[in-house]
Amino acid sequence: MRRLLSLAIAGFAALIAIGLIFGAETAGVGLARLPYAVMIFGVQMLFVLAFTMALHPPGIREVAGVGLATAVAADVAAVWPQQATVAPLGYVAAAGFAAGVIGQLVRREGRIRATESLGATLVIVVGVIAFASLIVLTRLPIGTQAITVCLSGAGVALVTARIVDTVAPWPRLAPQVPRGALGIVLGAMLGTFTSAVLGGYIVGFTPTSAALVGLATVIGALLADLSVGYAEAGRRMAGELPTMWIARHMQGPLAGFALAAPLVYALSVAFFVHRY
Repeated sequence: MRRLLSLAIAGFAALIAIGLIFGAETAGVGLARLPYAVMIFGVQMLFVLAFTMALHPPGIREVAGVGLATAVAADVAAVWPQQATVAPLGYVAAAGFAAGVIGQLVRREGRIRATESLGATLVIVVGVIAFASLIVLTRLPIGTQAITVCLSGAGVALVTARIVDTVAPWPRLAPQVPRGALGIVLGAMLGTFTSAVLGGYIVGFTPTSAALVGLATVIGALLADLSVGYAEAGRRMAGELPTMWIARHMQGPLAGFALAAPLVYALSVAFFVHRY
């Protein structure tokens, strides 16, 4: 476990959380929401580049191009419609995957390892669509408050887990994965506590309701972050060459927030939006 690297990842996770939360808080109405969409696109671009470089699928240019084009289309589909809904995002996701299939069929190398490339395309398309759901959520009643409550908890959880790994990375979850169970547990506890505290001050929430939705978001973010480590260990054990180090380590926080975003949307729509 390299301590400075773990601290750098914790700082990266904190920056993403701050950007997503404060961007939502300052988002305006209508086209005034475009600055938040631009900020979301920046995160989506990092997601596309990190996962494309880490997974290194065949036809890497086609995969990255489809991911970036899908990100732009998803952000436009989240801002443009008069009625706030995630239905256009579903259409964009389908179109993005279809474009990925076409790109694999026409690339010069033919269909060699096409399944692997399509799998990477699907991961990237789903990830950028997940981030775009936050833009839709800011257009719903209490949506911005839900982003603040849940992503604050997720951010604290991810940062705490990484910081604890710098001083006490034990017990090791697996010999090949440099993560400790103590950091995951403390991260989940502090993240949920953060959401509960915010729930006592934010309109529309109570400490109990905020703790419940925060817990679900926190666990999803931590598991996504942890799964990236297991996936990287699996690739190394399979004999694949390691990819660029910065892309490998950016994956965890990005995956955590990519899973947290649709969880926040689903929980908000299911339990809070209909009350307003």
